[in-house]
Amino acid sequence: MNLVELAQRIRNHRLDRRLTLEEVAVRSGLTRSWLSKVENFRITPSLPALGQIASALGVTVAELVEGLDERPKLIKVKKAERKVVERNRSETNTTIYESLAHKRPNRAMDPFLLTVPAGVARDEALSHEGEEFLIVQRGAINFEFDGEVHSLRNGDSLYFDSHVPHRIINPHKRDAIVMCVFFETRT
Repeated sequence: MNLVELAQRIRNHRLDRRLTLEEVAVRSGLTRSWLSKVENFRITPSLPALGQIASALGVTVAELVEGLDERPKLIKVKKAERKVVERNRSETNTTIYESLAHKRPNRAMDPFLLTVPAGVARDEALSHEGEEFLIVQRGAINFEFDGEVHSLRNGDSLYFDSHVPHRIINPHKRDAIVMCVFFETRT
């Protein structure tokens, strides 16, 4: 099952019901920070936890996972059809994530086009399941990986284990465009 699509469905159901993470946490018996990690596709909920989330949202588990096992052989996403995904946005991190494959629900990879505004950095390096590939399409960024900072310019790329804390930093005066592909390792 695709972690990003499931996370988006959970978040959308919560927002449609005008519930805060705290309210869902109280209703489900789960913590707000853990639910935030689920919505930011950093962790995958177990089946019992998914049941608790579904109950708190007033939906069934079946509604949350419906169609996630479908796998069309080819999907096409036009530029105008890209879907902006909320992920770890804050006052200091205004990076925009555009999903490039959201039309295929059950995918192993999740490609995104990131627009990283000048002077932007996530507050702290974070980790999550899986592996990632990124390539700078325009501009330049710094990439912090396990405390070490790597400078990347247009055309430079990285492939890395996502379970190691990492973050993108744009200390420059121009926005950067980065293509990032998440690969969810399945056990």
